[in-house]
Amino acid sequence: MVIRVYEGEQTKTCDNNLLGKYVVSGIQPAPRAVPQIIVSYDVDTDGILNVSVGDKTTGQKYSIKKDKGRLSKEDIEEMVQEAKKYKSEDEEHKKKVDAKNTLESYVYNMRSTVTYEKIGEMLSPGDKKKIENAINEAVGWLDSNQLSEADEFEDKFKKLEIVCNPIIAKTYQGGGGMDDEAGYSGGSGEIEELE
Repeated sequence: MVIRVYEGEQTKTCDNNLLGKYVVSGIQPAPRAVPQIIVSYDVDTDGILNVSVGDKTTGQKYSIKKDKGRLSKEDIEEMVQEAKKYKSEDEEHKKKVDAKNTLESYVYNMRSTVTYEKIGEMLSPGDKKKIENAINEAVGWLDSNQLSEADEFEDKFKKLEIVCNPIIAKTYQGGGGMDDEAGYSGGSGEIEELE
């Protein structure tokens, strides 16, 4: 795993100053989000940055000191001014990244839900196929539209939810999958309060 340390005010790393990078090796292969890597930053009284990295599972620790290549006070002030100048652009970029990550996460979670044995067995073949088709279509769209705007990612997410949520909700309510072409018929639409 490569850890890069940046300083700056921008939301995109390419707009900030790279202080250094180093490789943490020996991390055991594990499923996504399982390795627990702790990165700590400390600036001493002389302005020297100390970065330490630890792997909770193996106990390995690494540390670096960075006293060269730091920005001057004038460079930092210039970066702060640039950050203010490009704040709306940065916010728009963050919104786009968040929307893309939300869609990708939903696709990943929905695929896991459908392939999970207990839930997959509860779905009718037609409902399962509807969800799988919607997921595959979303993945294909994501692959060819990586540079889309936030509202496009949000629209795609909403369309996927419209297909998947009623089927999954119906399944969790114990009805299993019903294979009707009209989709989810959902009852009266009233919310009942539980005590």
